[in-house]
Amino acid sequence: MRRLCGWLVCSVPLLAWAQVPTLELEPYLRQPVFQRVKISPDGAYYAVTTALEDRTALAVVRADNHQPTAKVVGKRGSVVEDFWWANDERIVVSLATRRGSRDEPVSIGELHAVNADGSNPRLLASPYGARGPLDTTVQLLLEPSVYLFDTLPGDRRKVLVYAVPQTSDPNVRVERLDIYTGGRDTVAMVPVRRARFLADAQGRVRFASGANADNVQKLFYRDDDGSAWRHIDITGSATRNVYALGFSEDGRVAYLQVEQPDGPDAVVAWDPASGRTTELLRDARVDPYRILYALDGRTPIGVSFMSDRVRNRFFDDNHPAARLYRSLEPAFDGDAIHITSTSADGRLALVSLWSDRNSGDYILFDTVSKTGRRIFSQREWLHPADMLGSREIAFDARDGRRIHGYLTLPRDASGPRPLVVLPHGGPFGIFDSWSFDDDTQLLAAAGYAVLRVNYRGSGNYGRAHLDAGAQEWGGAMQDDLTDATRWAIQTGVAEPDRICIYGASYGGYAALMGAAREPDLYQCAVGYVGVYDLEMFHRDQSGNSRSSRTWAGEWMGARGTLAARSPVNLADRIRVPVFLAAGGQDTRAPLAHSQRMERALKRNGGTVETLYYPNEGHGFYTEAHRRAFYTRLLGFLSTHLGGAVAR
Repeated sequence: MRRLCGWLVCSVPLLAWAQVPTLELEPYLRQPVFQRVKISPDGAYYAVTTALEDRTALAVVRADNHQPTAKVVGKRGSVVEDFWWANDERIVVSLATRRGSRDEPVSIGELHAVNADGSNPRLLASPYGARGPLDTTVQLLLEPSVYLFDTLPGDRRKVLVYAVPQTSDPNVRVERLDIYTGGRDTVAMVPVRRARFLADAQGRVRFASGANADNVQKLFYRDDDGSAWRHIDITGSATRNVYALGFSEDGRVAYLQVEQPDGPDAVVAWDPASGRTTELLRDARVDPYRILYALDGRTPIGVSFMSDRVRNRFFDDNHPAARLYRSLEPAFDGDAIHITSTSADGRLALVSLWSDRNSGDYILFDTVSKTGRRIFSQREWLHPADMLGSREIAFDARDGRRIHGYLTLPRDASGPRPLVVLPHGGPFGIFDSWSFDDDTQLLAAAGYAVLRVNYRGSGNYGRAHLDAGAQEWGGAMQDDLTDATRWAIQTGVAEPDRICIYGASYGGYAALMGAAREPDLYQCAVGYVGVYDLEMFHRDQSGNSRSSRTWAGEWMGARGTLAARSPVNLADRIRVPVFLAAGGQDTRAPLAHSQRMERALKRNGGTVETLYYPNEGHGFYTEAHRRAFYTRLLGFLSTHLGGAVAR
């Protein structure tokens, strides 16, 4: 009987189990060792950010042997938002906070400074006070948040900052901050709230941009510190924004990014004296992705554009920095390149490399000897040759709007494949790109084609494409995802009966709405830290400030119209299995959204799996929890689509 069972009764399940492929999660779960790197002005040190389990830290290491000499690290959830070498010996670090791995960092206006050798560490500014660890003063009111926006050429002690009072729609003032004592003195006040600033090479603050409670962006300019601010209206439209990018080396010409009535943004040169503008660069499909600077780190010389890859274009191809970029590009096999920082004498340039297959390398290039060497890798264990490439795709949505996205196929793919549609979060202004994406690589390695879609409302394709998503939660934005899925079927990419939709944050909302609106198109849906009750989300957003209330009305729609576009109220239409994951400390998409969605599905006889952690936020930080999530995710997808499971 034992033999009979072994050969007859048990043979089918054993063979089925043996045929399920497995995928090792560990390489995909490991945090990048190095993230961002900048070289000190004297070339003696590197400042590097590194990911810990629940925060990021900044370390200073010697350039000659990579030995650590200093560090700045905050509490759980802290993120190194940015950092600046203020002089050869001292670095200033801005910390933000992030409540979960999928959360966008929130600036808190906390500045730290430390010498490269680890001496003289100091908290320069914080809303919670910066008086020192032994101070016993009882603080009843929060102090202003302080943000660094530029160093001061020729002044090794001072940097330019702006101070933001702790009110919902604050008036902002520009100040000089002493990076050794923390002392501040006022430079300017501005005629607009929630402002940001731009200074010229002499340290004169000449641009201010901001918005009042109506969220209408305004740009102001002045010739020097003694001049009055004047409103600059280049577009003649309150709905088209203008962003200041920098000045020419002599300070006589300003470079601006200008939104257009249709199509992508343009970069123009603006003469403050005459008011004339001259268009310098504009791509036919996409917005400027990143501004490229001269070796001084402040003079704009060109733009990177992100489409089927990253392409650099320059105002003047004969500019020395433009020639340097052009000389470097052929050496790196199509990788995107960006000079992050240089030594003060311009000899040593730190070059960042990355692509859809390469999570990131840093090269130190000597501009005199014309030699370079790799000094850091974000993930040494993930070899670009072993990763899977992404190609840009485009199709016309049902109303004729051109929609772009990226398709990643599993290795040795031929013919239709099981497909995971992966809508990005945000939703507004965020976009998927030709870059290394962790979820995409993991899913493709598990055997799935992965489709990422820049539905209307996404960034990178001009103001009109962004505005087309306004108040289209569950509407035209969702139609774009449906049309993308049908495009994948019609072009032979996807097997029609093996498609799942999975997303995080807004992407989780889109996944559940896709299952509700198109019950025959998807075989399963996964929502990770998603929002599913738009009425509740609108109420929470509106309570933050007047500007937040304006945003909710303009971009989500009026209260009372959102229930019909909330997955929590459409559970009776969802006929496919659902997997929900969320954290109890999530303030962006509170756990209540997932719990309400779970209850609604169960009331209507739906099949739902859940994974909740009370101590996680908007995306899981803890390695064990991340492993559990991706193990469950791959197992869920394998059950319904047939790909690999985790090992």
